[in-house]
Amino acid sequence: KLHDLRILPGEHSCAETGAPLLVVSQFTLYGDTRKGRRPSWTAAARPEHAEPLVDAVIAALRERGATVGTGVFGADMAVESVNDGPFTVLVET
Repeated sequence: KLHDLRILPGEHSCAETGAPLLVVSQFTLYGDTRKGRRPSWTAAARPEHAEPLVDAVIAALRERGATVGTGVFGADMAVESVNDGPFTVLVET
């Protein structure tokens, strides 16, 4: 789905334009802030379960011909993102 989403200018997709995708695991998105003043990550998948899932997504995209940039699973990284447009797309499957 990521490769085929028509979210680029002219309602094009990465598949149509050859635009690259960046896949970086970010477990902090699972932070639960409903209680207290510190987020809880108890709902996040354990690394031994999550890493193969991230690898599978990357492999599936590459099989479809996508150019995929990646991070290093579990590493502290400085990831810079420039959003082009007034929206961010969250894809949940």
